[in-house]
Amino acid sequence: MKPSITVLTLGVDDLNRAYSFYRDGLGFPSEGILGADDEHGGVAFFDLNAGLKLALWSRADIASDTGLPVSPAAPTNCTIGHNVRTREEVDEVMQLAVKSGATLVKPPHDTFWGGYAGYFQDPEGHLWEVVWNPHLMPAE
Repeated sequence: MKPSITVLTLGVDDLNRAYSFYRDGLGFPSEGILGADDEHGGVAFFDLNAGLKLALWSRADIASDTGLPVSPAAPTNCTIGHNVRTREEVDEVMQLAVKSGATLVKPPHDTFWGGYAGYFQDPEGHLWEVVWNPHLMPAE
């Protein structure tokens, strides 16, 4: 099997708040919340890079669709890494996120592996690491 991840779905408790954070706050492009009138609520998709999409869907609807019970939110189960091209861009993204409603978890700092990174949580508690990694530069 060749790994091919095309959608990363975040379970949220307040779809409208989460959608607003990513679209209006961070400026992620989206065509809106789809299926808001559906029995399982709506879903929002955001175009990222290289064909990857970020989706937001209700945690209750994910539980219903999978047959699993809704579990407590656990921010440390997963982090989302946002690699940028410069140390200064780490600071810029972190400031934008906090200004848009994110919670600063760990301010940008020099890392033990030679990079520069910080953490924030989106309004739903998902943990993001904004990182400049001189060994893993993102595409232009």
